[in-house]
Amino acid sequence: MKARHTVAGLLAGALLAGTGLVTPADAAGKTITAVMHSGLRVLDPIITTAHISRNHAYMIYDVLVAVDENFTPRPQMADWTVSDDGLVYTFTLRDGLKFHDGAPVTSADAIASLTRWGKRDSGGQLIFDITASLEAKDDKTFVWTLKSPFPALLDTVGKQSALPPFIMPERVASGPADAAITEYVGSGPFVFVEEEYQPGVSVTYRKFEDYVPRDEPASWMAGGKVVNVDEVKWVTMPDAQTAINAIMSGEIDYIEQVQIDLLPILASSEDVTVETRDDLGYQTIGRMNFKHPPFDNKKIRQAAQMALSQADVLGTLIGNPDYYTVCGAIFGCGTPLADESGAETLTSGGDIEGAKKLLEEAGYDGTPIVLMQPTDVVSLTAQPVVAAQAMRNAGFNVDMQPMDWQTLVTRRASQAKPSEGGWNIFFTNWLVPEINSPLISPMLNGRGDNAWFGWPTDETMEALKAEFIAADTPEKQKEVAVKIQKHTLDNVLYIPLGQYASPQARSNKLTDMLPSPVPVFWNVKKAD
Repeated sequence: MKARHTVAGLLAGALLAGTGLVTPADAAGKTITAVMHSGLRVLDPIITTAHISRNHAYMIYDVLVAVDENFTPRPQMADWTVSDDGLVYTFTLRDGLKFHDGAPVTSADAIASLTRWGKRDSGGQLIFDITASLEAKDDKTFVWTLKSPFPALLDTVGKQSALPPFIMPERVASGPADAAITEYVGSGPFVFVEEEYQPGVSVTYRKFEDYVPRDEPASWMAGGKVVNVDEVKWVTMPDAQTAINAIMSGEIDYIEQVQIDLLPILASSEDVTVETRDDLGYQTIGRMNFKHPPFDNKKIRQAAQMALSQADVLGTLIGNPDYYTVCGAIFGCGTPLADESGAETLTSGGDIEGAKKLLEEAGYDGTPIVLMQPTDVVSLTAQPVVAAQAMRNAGFNVDMQPMDWQTLVTRRASQAKPSEGGWNIFFTNWLVPEINSPLISPMLNGRGDNAWFGWPTDETMEALKAEFIAADTPEKQKEVAVKIQKHTLDNVLYIPLGQYASPQARSNKLTDMLPSPVPVFWNVKKAD
């Protein structure tokens, strides 16, 4: 089927040309033009868990260890040995690793990057709690010595999302963990083209000619990251219909997330394939701020949770039940640790009258709830609206404040009072593989100011995670996971609002795109 140049498609083309995004490389067919789920503004993947920042990081940085499609950690930048007592991990960097400025990757770079990551990531914090030393043996070898075994160390270091430990030059990674980096030099398969970067509008990545892929076939984040195009360009199109028309007319090659109700339009095109990248999909959630009233009160958090209905949220967000699942498991349905204890009201339609009673018992005084509402991301626009109405029905005074997603991502880091630029609640989504264990789920961090946004202080949760680490069989781990499930929902550390699949659309010119939960642009080929 020949490309159709609809009016909207021509408008999309005009948009691309008008922003200087059409280049000679595009014309030669060597550039992949992609519409991602959000514009990119935060370039430091260690200070945020925003997926677009993580996606950016996988383009320009590499990782020491990476999980493959079987969730098995594989060597990426480094191989390793483990002592018989499980206390000493010796990592050896592979040959040919080089940063984009030409400098070799050394043990000092890896150690600085791991150390900065360990101050921000939930799993990293647990490992560094029991770290005796992390020292270079030589430029290519470093030794991580623990005080007690941490069997999941490689899984944690090799996880694909929610703050993977990306390796940066020592001079960059040695900066403070709570301040954004200002230099963007990686050793990954693509180079960030800083002079073409337009925050929130477009970002260009150029093939790193000196990158040496591993010999193994690519498998999720592991294996050979072979780049088959000259450039990848991400462009922002907040209007879903414009993006649909652009891919059907050939102006763009890829849409990361397609609005479900627009899928029938794409079904008529022989030039576009619609598919889901993985079976588990996403979990959508609500997160409250524990530092300020009224959600510093457990009973008021419980009232908000009781007011919500997963079916209402998912029905509005996705619409088509073929693409969503009501699921109360904080570790995601379909995973080994799945359990739905404590989620009964969420999965059975909510309980407005019960929520009203809890609010009365808690003495809620009408303090406004500042609810941040992103307006420019397809997968995040419905949850705030549905939740706000349910909470108002229960008696909450909700102040829903619209903003774009990147503004929300920046504002959620503020610990100011809600009346002074802070917030009370927001909604986001996680890939199920990044929340399927208490050792990697950022929302189960109970370390106060060092926890994920919302900053709960929860010593019981930290004790339960230590109990999980000590459990030496899958059965014992599951027993602890059920305790964590119940504790999380009783204390409302976050509100699981169900699972959904997010289909992507790609031009049929693109082949061999990896079916990984995180969208990546190595391995993929583009036909002329």
